[in-house]
Amino acid sequence: MKDFWNERYNEESYAYGNSPNEFFKQQLDKLKVGSILLPAEGEGRNAVYALSKGWKVLAFDFSESAKIKAQELALKNGFNIEYQIIDALKFKSSKKFDVIAFCYAHFPAAIRKKANQHLLKSLKPNGHIIFEAFSKNQLGKSSGGPKNTDMLYAIDEVEDEFNEINFEILEEAEIELNEGLYHIGNASVIRFTGTKI
Repeated sequence: MKDFWNERYNEESYAYGNSPNEFFKQQLDKLKVGSILLPAEGEGRNAVYALSKGWKVLAFDFSESAKIKAQELALKNGFNIEYQIIDALKFKSSKKFDVIAFCYAHFPAAIRKKANQHLLKSLKPNGHIIFEAFSKNQLGKSSGGPKNTDMLYAIDEVEDEFNEINFEILEEAEIELNEGLYHIGNASVIRFTGTKI
């Protein structure tokens, strides 16, 4: 899996574009600026947007190629980015964050619930969460996402895995993606916002 992502992020173009995810952007713009954690951040498009708005950003991914591309994108926009190469279950931080944003962070099914709940420990009480990922109805669509249904989400799985969250938005939606080379066309997503209990 790591080799797959290193190869994808080694491509010259940005796999998912260099503009932020639309739902992430809309929801972040509603919040008071503070600190944000971006797990599985890939090539840095959301991190760079957050930096441009004054957020203190910590991003991570397990792909070395992702970090290189993220650093390049940050420098092009006049920023330095704090970016770690680490697996989700091994991530540790001495500080708590105001926001965690999961943007297409499809962890392997065997560790997904544990990884999501581990990362939520880094969110402050009453801290905000922004989430968008492919739903199980994405299977068979050509607009991106895992081909394993166990890595895709359903509403009840979100409620179970994020049981410390008071949901503000929680929906399955059909959207049109236009993100780089690999997120293009009609897509079925689960997205939510909420605060940590």
